[in-house]
Amino acid sequence: MSMARLRAGLLVIVTLATLSHLVFNSIVLQAVGILALAAYLVTLGAVLSHMARVLLLSACLATLVVLWRAEAAGWLLFEAAGRFAFFATFVVALSLLRLPAYRSRLVRRCGTAMLLQPPARRYPILSAGSALFGIILNIGVLNLFAGMIEKSNTLAAAQGREWVRRARQRRMMLALLRGFSLAPLISPMGIGVAVVLSSLPELRWIDLAPYVIGAALLIFLVGWSVDFLTGPNTAARSDSQPAPSLAPLGQFCLLLLGIVTLVFVLSWALDLRLPIAALVGAPLSAMAWLAWQRRRLGLLGVPAAVASLRRQLPWLVAPIGNEVVILGAAGYLGHLCVALIPVASLGPLLAIIEPLGAVNAVLAMLLVVGLAQVGVNPIVTVTLLVGLLPTLAIEGLTPALTGAALMVGWALALMSSPITASMLILSRFTGVASIHIGYRWNARFLLACIPLLAGWFLYAAW
Repeated sequence: MSMARLRAGLLVIVTLATLSHLVFNSIVLQAVGILALAAYLVTLGAVLSHMARVLLLSACLATLVVLWRAEAAGWLLFEAAGRFAFFATFVVALSLLRLPAYRSRLVRRCGTAMLLQPPARRYPILSAGSALFGIILNIGVLNLFAGMIEKSNTLAAAQGREWVRRARQRRMMLALLRGFSLAPLISPMGIGVAVVLSSLPELRWIDLAPYVIGAALLIFLVGWSVDFLTGPNTAARSDSQPAPSLAPLGQFCLLLLGIVTLVFVLSWALDLRLPIAALVGAPLSAMAWLAWQRRRLGLLGVPAAVASLRRQLPWLVAPIGNEVVILGAAGYLGHLCVALIPVASLGPLLAIIEPLGAVNAVLAMLLVVGLAQVGVNPIVTVTLLVGLLPTLAIEGLTPALTGAALMVGWALALMSSPITASMLILSRFTGVASIHIGYRWNARFLLACIPLLAGWFLYAAW
């Protein structure tokens, strides 16, 4: 058996055991998932990125501290390992949607239609489209669309004007980046929602929705305005060809609506929390989409879909090792740190921040953005703060406001930090340094957006 197939098999065991535990509440199945996860982590070896290794080492050190200091250390470590397995399952379940999407003619038609729109409409359509595709493809949308942008944005298409080609590259890449960063805000299946709702069991997505959707709309409008005001005044296109139809994008929206509806129906019918329903709904949706693509092969395409998934699963999960470790280790660390830090020890800090009330939500948002600039992954910061802040019982700082502010900080970090994976991907495609993209290309947007978002949260709290 190859190492890729072994890793895929272990992740399948982790996913099935963890899902069964979440639905049927079986400690034995949870233990099986944790053991399979430990075996999977051992097989990763040298394939992990620097950030993943640092987080995994930090998780090991935190484990030693728990064994040394905590009461009921065994049960605490078991719960933390369960969170690791939960986030690993989340990554695997959502990754399954990438398989039918990467081979979908509808996805390619949507990408072509968005890129060939007139300049005045290109930013809003590309930004909104990448947000929608990001719900299914996650970071894969950057590789897919960035490649299409670089392929279509030629010197000939700019009529020999290099400055026009560079301006188009900057505007389209920023629309792609900002749209992708909005996906965790607008999607009830996003990883940000999973982190917040799994840490705050009393919270529902409907409680977060007014805050995060309002913030997402504000970010979208600010980005569109900055693009319009700072874009070059190029001459109208010399060709008279009409812009391609956006009907494929409408069809994709219906597909996405069907997936999200299935998740909500599962949540209601099986009485599951939304993140758990997403873990069940995503694989079912992936299988249904695959079967539809292969429906001409007989038996509604189901046998062909199962065979395709089995054959291509190693290829599909091979690149997600870093995602599994970074997200899972962050959840593991967050659970242990919240248990290890007594609220009583935060008395001096609490005396400073308690009078600020809802302003602490804005400070938490800025802390996520600030730490991301020096290499602290937003997953780590959000996981720690969402577990810690609600325990302080600060008047005016509700769990919904806290969770929404942290999610928005996460989105802003993806748009600004030169160290995040999203920025490094765009740097690779454009040949422009990630620090230049984050701090030069995006400077006006961030300077306009952050104060407005701070005002939005203070207004919402008031």
